Amino acid sequence: MRQTKPLLISMGCPAGIGPEIVMRLFAGTDGWQADPERPVVVVGDTDILARAAAVTGTRRLSIRAWQPGEAVPMDAVPVLQVAGDLHDLEWGRPTAKSGQAMARYIEAAVRLILSARATALVTCPISKFSLKAAGYPFPGHTEMLAGLTGSPQVHMMMAGPRLRVVLVSIHEALAAVPGLLTVGRIRDCILATRQSLVQDFGLKQPRIAVAGLNPHAGEQGLFGDEESRLILPAMAAARAADKRMAEAELSGPWPPDTLFHQAAGGRFDAVVSMYHDQGLIPFKLMHFDDGVNVTLGLPIVRTSVDHGTAYDIAGRGQARAKSLQAAVIMAQDIVANREHHAH
Repeated sequence: MRQTKPLLISMGCPAGIGPEIVMRLFAGTDGWQADPERPVVVVGDTDILARAAAVTGTRRLSIRAWQPGEAVPMDAVPVLQVAGDLHDLEWGRPTAKSGQAMARYIEAAVRLILSARATALVTCPISKFSLKAAGYPFPGHTEMLAGLTGSPQVHMMMAGPRLRVVLVSIHEALAAVPGLLTVGRIRDCILATRQSLVQDFGLKQPRIAVAGLNPHAGEQGLFGDEESRLILPAMAAARAADKRMAEAELSGPWPPDTLFHQAAGGRFDAVVSMYHDQGLIPFKLMHFDDGVNVTLGLPIVRTSVDHGTAYDIAGRGQARAKSLQAAVIMAQDIVANREHHAH
């Protein structure tokens, strides 16, 4: 047992697959093992995790209560118990009560990290529907974390071994995207991408590609003018704001239909995408099992699985922990890279 500050995993929606993938992670299903130098604690509910152990065949694992400041046991699943009335919970059936519980897991974890009693947060999937039913005004995890930490500008990065994508707009209707794009918003996303690649991923001269909004990146205005009117000025503004961002490091706007193939081949370290599906469709095609969601712009390190609650298979013991494992490892690496960068 060590008194090293732990990384925290919020259990996610208790009616979804979050509890199952947590138990599979600690069982070492995909080869992960607890490391005394980088301890991990679950923020959630011990009873729900015990139910998940029953359906995943991981009952051999001991589930043990943990409190901040205590040493983290290496021979058990350590859990910071967050109060909640979940006795009548059914797998795959989210409710306002399950929404309130999953929000409380996140709130408790953020408080610990902001008070320097934990190092980072890895989040299991939540239900946007039950979050709203519980009375929370946030459309998703990222927006909730921004609100809890007082962060005015946050950006979603999806990261995998071959591709990293950062989104200018996130959970917005497709019809609203063109009106939401501004020079300032695109510029800030580019700058946040570079900062993360340097401090979180340890890249000294990151290569960033910017996707166009329209087919063929507008084809010189034939299919839209956002590239010349918004994206090129935003790139110029980013270069002006950060003199280290030479043209060789920042390029575009590229036609979206060819850009991701080049990025996956190693030409670029990250792609700045204009909207959600533009970036996430190619990303999940490549990294459906091992992709990680990283939130840029927070005062805390936060990674997440890149999948949802999967209510259709919740309680069946079919969920895999590969994305959770990748998210834990990436969060631990980001913490180490930030410490190195700070020195």
